Amino acid sequence: MEGGVCKLLNISQKKEIVERLSAQLAGAEITILFDYKGLDVLKMTELRAKLRDAGVQIEVVKNTLLTRAAQGSDSALMQDLYKGPNAIVISADDPVAPAKILVDFAKDNDKLEIKAGTLAGKILSVEEITQLAKMPSKEELLTKLVCTLNAVPTSFVTVVSGVPRAFVNVLSAIKDQKEAA
Repeated sequence: MEGGVCKLLNISQKKEIVERLSAQLAGAEITILFDYKGLDVLKMTELRAKLRDAGVQIEVVKNTLLTRAAQGSDSALMQDLYKGPNAIVISADDPVAPAKILVDFAKDNDKLEIKAGTLAGKILSVEEITQLAKMPSKEELLTKLVCTLNAVPTSFVTVVSGVPRAFVNVLSAIKDQKEAA
């Protein structure tokens, strides 16, 4: 909500926004702050859809409300950057997905400026967010883990079944030798 819209809210509505946002920020694994100034409605709608599809929330809220909501969460580390038109991306599950989406979107839309992020009690620079975006997603890592775990028993079964197979081959060779003699 931008400056003019937020002024129309009464105190109870502002408190409700702060409480809701505070709960989201408290449960966040990663938050990323960015400046959306210059993005038109179509681009913002496109960005929101991409984030929503990844299970990531985006909030555009007045900086004073964001400052209050961030108290006691990792996002408070970015308070110095709460200037100008900001949006904050919040992910409770996958820290890589929002970074990938924002970094990719910023490549095509130079108006989007990533400011900083927070992860595990640490503030992330733009470079660190870019590096995070290059990592495999949580789903990709889980898939690799399952494949690795599946490969171990398969290899074990192959090795173990090789012993009886070799023994049968030896017995067959001995039988063929005796029949030939």
